[in-house]
Amino acid sequence: MASAELSREENVYMAKLAEQAERYEEMVEFMEKVAKTVDSEELTVEERNLLSVAYKNVIGARRASWRIISSIEQKEEGRGNEDRVTLIKDYRGKIETELTKICDGILKLLESHLVPSSTAPESKVFYLKMKGDYYRYLAEFKTGTERKDAAENTMVAYKAAQDIALAELAPTHPIRLGLALNFSVFYYEILNSPDRACSLAKQAFDEAISELDTLSEESYKDSTLIMQLLRDNLTLWTSDISVRHISQSLRSCTPPLYPPNITQIPEQLCSLSLAAGGPCGRDQGSAQGHERGAVKPALRALETSS
Repeated sequence: MASAELSREENVYMAKLAEQAERYEEMVEFMEKVAKTVDSEELTVEERNLLSVAYKNVIGARRASWRIISSIEQKEEGRGNEDRVTLIKDYRGKIETELTKICDGILKLLESHLVPSSTAPESKVFYLKMKGDYYRYLAEFKTGTERKDAAENTMVAYKAAQDIALAELAPTHPIRLGLALNFSVFYYEILNSPDRACSLAKQAFDEAISELDTLSEESYKDSTLIMQLLRDNLTLWTSDISVRHISQSLRSCTPPLYPPNITQIPEQLCSLSLAAGGPCGRDQGSAQGHERGAVKPALRALETSS
């Protein structure tokens, strides 16, 4: 039977099969067919998660490739190997073309089908967050006006999602927490605003920790995992802020001025029992590949993918 003739249920099954086989491009194709059949109704939670996982894996591989190639490009530029730099730039351009195509595909699907058909607050936040994520991925490698436009679209999508999440979803809801995590990454990495990133992440964590006892068993694992990622990023970013202030003070021969309520990791983070815990205020993840592109290898932020 040709894939074009499959029913909605069969396409979902084939997407699961493709996921097991790690054939994510085909997984995307199956889930796109499902998404395009739901003009007047929403995807189920399982279906939207499958769509998210499919695109996450397809885009994730290219984002990783882009970072590696960009890092090599910087090294070769530093060595003055212009011939190699030319080759690398061409190859990086190929990856960027693939990234653009993937992002354009899911953004078109979100804008034409998924966002308009969503009615439940949870679904609206999920898809608007996803929209913000893929515009953010474009902003990671675009330059000039294209980067500016991608960043502005990211902000609009995340802000719309945030408005709904704050009004309709509990502070411990994994989708609300995931939005806060990715929104803070956007502030840190794209807008270069570490203070705002830390403030947003800390507020989300503090609000969730105050209602931790209300967590349902089914969402406890997801929510606490994202809270751990928020904590890890806060540790990473506050360390970066401290280093920046120390460097500035050394240049100006004045004492460092630390941002209030941001440079110290909250005590609640120490008492939260999470998998990869450790002493508060220390960088837990720099040895686990949290590299920030090709420029700051120790300062790559964690994010959610769905």
